[in-house]
Amino acid sequence: MAKAPRNRTLELKPRQISRYAAQALKLSKPAVLEDVTDKVIWQDTFRALSYLPDNCVDLMIVDPPYNLTKVFGGKQFKAMDFRQYQKWLDKWLKKTVRLLKEDASVYICSDWKTSLAIPEIAGKYFMLQNRISWEREKGRGALNNWKNCLEDIWFFTKSDKYTFNLNAVKMMRPVIAPYRDDKGKPKDWENRGGEKIRLTSPSNIWTDISIPFWSMPENTPHPTQKPEKLIAKLILASSNPGDLVFDPFLGSGTTAVTAKKLGRRYLGIEREKEYVAYAGFRLEKAETDRSIQGYEDGIFKLRNS
Repeated sequence: MAKAPRNRTLELKPRQISRYAAQALKLSKPAVLEDVTDKVIWQDTFRALSYLPDNCVDLMIVDPPYNLTKVFGGKQFKAMDFRQYQKWLDKWLKKTVRLLKEDASVYICSDWKTSLAIPEIAGKYFMLQNRISWEREKGRGALNNWKNCLEDIWFFTKSDKYTFNLNAVKMMRPVIAPYRDDKGKPKDWENRGGEKIRLTSPSNIWTDISIPFWSMPENTPHPTQKPEKLIAKLILASSNPGDLVFDPFLGSGTTAVTAKKLGRRYLGIEREKEYVAYAGFRLEKAETDRSIQGYEDGIFKLRNS
């Protein structure tokens, strides 16, 4: 069946999946940083983490499987008892600590239920700085409960010394009452392209994010794909150009792709062949297309177009 004219979802044929997946690394011994920089590792995270070098990561962004029964590629992640899920989180998270530089930052994504587990486990290894809650506007309603459209991102640092680039993540908002000073000059606003706007500091509640859907060119078949705009905020705030951004559950590549578009180095681990291939394909596209939907001229728009 032919796709609708506006359907821009990425689709790879079996031959393409095999070709792009073959470009990924598989580790069987300890690697040096040069071997894994700007690479996707096609391997189980628990195994690959043991081969990565110490003290190399500036920013770690993690979108682990939530405690839900869901199929990722050819494998199923099964929901488990809450304490079991905490043990599962701890099992891989403690392996990442040695990889991080002393001034590194860590962001861990979660839904409302698994969010309860994050601070208890990650708090054993890192310093909690904040919790971001963002509106996930897609989602099905429920007959006997509130519609679930909220997710969290927990912000940790390895120490009290860390990067936070406030000016890089300020929001552009329209000015309702454009006041002027006694000389007639704009007071805390500017005229940009005929629109009166103000750059404001971002809060920890985000309502400007659109989940990838079929008319967005970043959309892939991955069932829990995060938008590039969301990840761009984390990367711009908590890293600098040339820093290494690491994602141990890379999925279809959003963290690596966004890092590349923003002039950072990247490293990601993914176990599913299909998603490794989509990550490789998207990274190839990012060689010539550095655009991020909803982020234009260094400014985050209120809502993706």
